[in-house]
Amino acid sequence: MSRTAKKKPMIGPKMSLAVTTALASVALAGCSTNAAPLAETSFQKAQVALEKGQVDKAIAHAEAAVLSEPRNSGYRALLGAAYLEAGRFASAATSFSDAIELGDSDPRTVLSYALAEVALGNNAAAVDMLNQWQDEIGGADLGLALALAGETDRGVHILGNAVRAGDESAKVRQNLAYAYALQGNWRAARVMAAEDVPADQLDQRLSDWAESARPEDYQRRVASLLNVAPAADGGQPTHLALANFPSHGMMVAEAAAEIPAEDATMLAYGDVDGEELPAADVPGQFAVAEEYYTPVASAEPASRYVSNEVVQALPAGYVEARPAPVSRVAANSTQRRMAATVDQTEGTHLVQLGSFSSRAGAERAWSIYQKRYSQLSGREAVITEAKVKGKTYYRVAAAGFGAASARAMCSTVKATGKGCFAYAESSPMPGTVASQRRLAAR
Repeated sequence: MSRTAKKKPMIGPKMSLAVTTALASVALAGCSTNAAPLAETSFQKAQVALEKGQVDKAIAHAEAAVLSEPRNSGYRALLGAAYLEAGRFASAATSFSDAIELGDSDPRTVLSYALAEVALGNNAAAVDMLNQWQDEIGGADLGLALALAGETDRGVHILGNAVRAGDESAKVRQNLAYAYALQGNWRAARVMAAEDVPADQLDQRLSDWAESARPEDYQRRVASLLNVAPAADGGQPTHLALANFPSHGMMVAEAAAEIPAEDATMLAYGDVDGEELPAADVPGQFAVAEEYYTPVASAEPASRYVSNEVVQALPAGYVEARPAPVSRVAANSTQRRMAATVDQTEGTHLVQLGSFSSRAGAERAWSIYQKRYSQLSGREAVITEAKVKGKTYYRVAAAGFGAASARAMCSTVKATGKGCFAYAESSPMPGTVASQRRLAAR
């Protein structure tokens, strides 16, 4: 049901997590130029409904957008935001997970997924995802998310380091106070909470925290943080399951598995942008005979971002030091928390676009990729020789990206139904040999 009134939150002033997704910018950036009008219309209607607090309508329109364009990561993220707003944690976790799998590169999507999993009691899944993205999530958000996921000592350590590093925001102080409470260190929680909570409200604040401090109250804690009411949830509708909508590369791989390996490279994709390549050299996810593998997570620091408060208003008279970023989501929605993301690691990551049986085919493919994706303009191509299961391949990648921008590029590529892979230049892909050729940007 649509909620016009919300329960008073029980979390301290400025204690928050940036749990929204980039509902406008990320989703629209992920759309191809020829996206189905129905999908775009439904997406826009879902945003408007969410802004007005019409959660049921937002869900209906977001589901329609996903059904019309099921492999658009932005639409999946918006659907997750609508489910989260409705207190449907199981559905939200699935939708956010799908968005991440499709290439959503916004750390707030990760935080949203983690909170949904915590609300379901799946702390291990939440922590695993947070660990993968820990270099791209601000300490104030990461510390509280880990504390909520059961790793209270680690959360307190991260938040304490943020305070000692000079973060003077009420948000990080109150996040630390709540983490202390979850840790059972009530004395430290009182001292830290008193930095921002008026003395006549302090006892009530600590009492509120104590009411949901038991380990079994995980759903209550998340619902209170987000100011939503948990709802009965059978999960995301099965007809929207991502598995129902395989990518072109997946279908080719499945077909290749059904024929002898020596014939797999003969699967043709057809003409590419009017230029015909040899069957094994046409850009796809990877050459179908090459072994699929899991990326090696990068340990390099990536982008940081600054988030707005999630739930609480500041104490009377408090003046925020920095303005809130502009949001297209209504202020009365818990999904209003937007964040500015700046990629400070440009040049550390590569975006792999394809793998081919010959170097000449790889070089020809690069020129086609440049025509197809304007984001590659001025980028340097890196063609790397690799040996997989005794066969030689030539991988085509674009250089000069940061961790976040590399994933954003892949999100754009995947939105067109093509394959893409982002990885740190310091962590070469399995099978890579020393031979590498760079094509100068032009």
